[in-house]
Amino acid sequence: MSFFATIGQHLYDDFVVEGRYMYILQGLGNTVVITIFALILGLALGVISSIINVFYANGKRGPLMRVLKVIVSIYITVIRGTPTVVQLMIMYFVILTSGSPLVIAILAFGINSGAYVSEVFRSGIQSVDYGQTEAGRSLGLSANQTMFKIVLPQAIKNVTPAIFNEFITLLKETSVSGYVGIQDLTKGGDIIRSITYDAFTPLLLVAGIYLVIVIGLTQIQHVVERRLQKSDRH
Repeated sequence: MSFFATIGQHLYDDFVVEGRYMYILQGLGNTVVITIFALILGLALGVISSIINVFYANGKRGPLMRVLKVIVSIYITVIRGTPTVVQLMIMYFVILTSGSPLVIAILAFGINSGAYVSEVFRSGIQSVDYGQTEAGRSLGLSANQTMFKIVLPQAIKNVTPAIFNEFITLLKETSVSGYVGIQDLTKGGDIIRSITYDAFTPLLLVAGIYLVIVIGLTQIQHVVERRLQKSDRH
């Protein structure tokens, strides 16, 4: 049997027989859902955490702000200092012992992403020239109004490339979702491997799908960066 005939037979046995390609499609769908909603949660947590850090650094140090600062510091330290897969397993087996595994995964990955997004936004906010803040205050805006109407929009523009990188990283990190019984893309390929005893074809396809998605996101990132650069020149 020729090489191409052998490959064709492997593809047929692994993906066509008994509709096994559905494991890949269902896994891909779960991966996309987890990644998108976890990123949304991570962005929300990251923005809130970064604003608390910046306000505290700028002298807002009332009792409530001190408590929030401690919570944020512990949150970022713990999440950045422990493996993602361990956080996922703790969330599933210890904290939320019942409920949808998909929702639990979104929470775990979202909380993890938020710690990294927080540092991204903090650096983005600090990269905005302090003169922008002074200009806002001179126009009669409060500190909160200056932050949300002047500083934060510019910070978002500055950190957009880094957020794309976080999106790509998060997508790849979700490949450990199978540890809590979720049929993500990687688990879908592994299920086919366990049925057919052929590891090469399904896992190579899984790697190829991840690669195509990442390349696509990277190209979108480059387009966005070029448009941001053009807007800066204007």
